[in-house]
Amino acid sequence: MPQPAVIPPISVIICTRDRPDSLEQTLTSIAAQDCPDFEVVVVDQSLDERTQRLVARTRDVLPRLHYLHLEEPGLSRAYNAGIRKTNCGLLAFLDDDVVAPPGWLRAIERAFADHPQVSLLYGQVLVAPDLQEREGREGVTPGLPIPERRLLDRKHGFKVFGMGANFAARRELFDCVGGFDEVLGGGGPLRSSQDFDFVYRAFKSGECTLLEPDVIVHHRGFRSNDEWPATVGSYGVGVGGFLFKHVRMGDLYAARLLLGFLAVASARLVRRCLTFQRAGVQWSFLTNIFAGIGRSLRFPIDRSRRVYRDPV
Repeated sequence: MPQPAVIPPISVIICTRDRPDSLEQTLTSIAAQDCPDFEVVVVDQSLDERTQRLVARTRDVLPRLHYLHLEEPGLSRAYNAGIRKTNCGLLAFLDDDVVAPPGWLRAIERAFADHPQVSLLYGQVLVAPDLQEREGREGVTPGLPIPERRLLDRKHGFKVFGMGANFAARRELFDCVGGFDEVLGGGGPLRSSQDFDFVYRAFKSGECTLLEPDVIVHHRGFRSNDEWPATVGSYGVGVGGFLFKHVRMGDLYAARLLLGFLAVASARLVRRCLTFQRAGVQWSFLTNIFAGIGRSLRFPIDRSRRVYRDPV
């Protein structure tokens, strides 16, 4: 009889900046996990001490809760610092405005046990139930639905996919692929798409990614209708910056992906215009893809690691 897979302990990494109220809900949901062996690392880039005080109070219910403060902002920088701070074999990442149901860590463990070939996992990010009434009417909550389980690799095919609010990885993946590109991502010069870039680099390295519908969190990061075009614009900058980096390295598959993004974004813009609907969001995404391409040219590329080098 085959022996069950041995699942290593889990480190949960939460990166935050000036959101102690939403972070408190996130930490409360982690304290309710039914997984016996895990630690939590909060990587804080806040401008005041409220988050540090929250972490100190929360240690009563999360004794293996660690705190790391970074002066320089940047989500990818925070991810990389959190990875260096931990020792566990599995790393799970949450945003500071999500709530994880009690079985979240168990579902991650089960997914890696059932798929030993998988090194990276993305789970579903669903709208928090109490925000659903406002959704689409007053604004948008970014999400990542996964209707069915799927593998992304050279055998099963690939698509650009991911969201940093809910993902996990084996530690060995970072030894193979390296860390996150610190020019990409929230707070960085190219604003977003550090998740898209990381899953693409994993794919190019021959690694396998699992899209797992059973790993679920609820997102509370609601954006009003006035805020949403700027958010989408940031997504466009990141998409252009991430893909054009690989195009500059002579990656023809990345060029094909970039042309696909431009074609879809253009078609959506034209469709909205022809039906006399507002097209500000579609225009923001399309034009900012080109803005991201242009801005990316300011940064040299470390070709051995497939990441940008900050010239400063």
